[in-house]
Amino acid sequence: MRIGVLTGGGDCPGLNAVIRAVVRKGVASYGHEFVGFRDGWKGPLEGLSRPLGIAEVRGILPRGGTILGSSRTNPFKIENGVERIKENLAAQGVDALIAIGGEDTLGVATKLHELGVNVIGVPKTIDNDLGATDYTFGFDTAVNIAMEAIDRLHTTAESHHRTLVVEVMGRHAGWIALHAGLAGGANVILLPERNFDVEQVAGYVEKRFQHQYAPIVVVAEGAQPLEGQMVLQNQELDAFGHVRLGGIGQWLAEQLEAKTGKEARTVVLGHIQRGGTPTAFDRVLATRLGLQAIDAAHEGDWGKMVAMQSTDIVRVPLAEATRELKTVPLERYAEAEVFFGS
Repeated sequence: MRIGVLTGGGDCPGLNAVIRAVVRKGVASYGHEFVGFRDGWKGPLEGLSRPLGIAEVRGILPRGGTILGSSRTNPFKIENGVERIKENLAAQGVDALIAIGGEDTLGVATKLHELGVNVIGVPKTIDNDLGATDYTFGFDTAVNIAMEAIDRLHTTAESHHRTLVVEVMGRHAGWIALHAGLAGGANVILLPERNFDVEQVAGYVEKRFQHQYAPIVVVAEGAQPLEGQMVLQNQELDAFGHVRLGGIGQWLAEQLEAKTGKEARTVVLGHIQRGGTPTAFDRVLATRLGLQAIDAAHEGDWGKMVAMQSTDIVRVPLAEATRELKTVPLERYAEAEVFFGS
């Protein structure tokens, strides 16, 4: 077969490891040919492609980002988008697609499969919010980056006796905030799954100061106060209808400074969490997912996503994986609350 590979949505560490595994096994074990589509769904939509053989994937295992490029293109928002994809696949002799992405990318893959395109999905997101898989690659790297930042912020916060608010990524799911906050010893963790009371947060901060330590507050970008709405940078929507988040950390720091009388500063980690080399865990997970994805394609098991369940890599229907987001259960949040303010 001639198989197209694409990476869509936000970039994350481990994407290149998947591409490498797909191509290396696909060529060596099955004799398939590969073409890399550039910039997510924009590639097959506009016929933008590049060669993708063993030579092209050498040395990319430790590299962050994606050698294929990415975008948030939604072909279902473009006139005749599906027809253009089918025409371009046929013109380039492509029999199937392996789509590596998160909720939006795999949502498009699900619809295309229903419309007759041969698709296999590979789950990717630093947010770890895709259903049907225990972990997505990129998440472990993002958590470790955030944890290291929190470790460093403890000492500067204590030196100046100030509150430091660390804003991490997480639009609808607070997995990064939860794991990084627990691992980094944060004194308060705020998630999108549960609206927070600013007065209560201020109480935790004051209690921490009473112990002669400076507080670290970790807040996911999608967290909201009880009486407010999401803090938005602007009202613009992307191709999948998402607003651009950001600003909750600064807003919270201002509130805490006013309520406690103690100086508060904000650190927004932003795209630092997405960039750089993947951890060993993410390299191994991404590689295993890539190997299983090419197996599924070779067998013609279309419409499936490869997923990690326990320590096994299994296949699940794409529709199941994208049906609903995997958010943090409140009982997991309750575990973290034990440490708030202490």
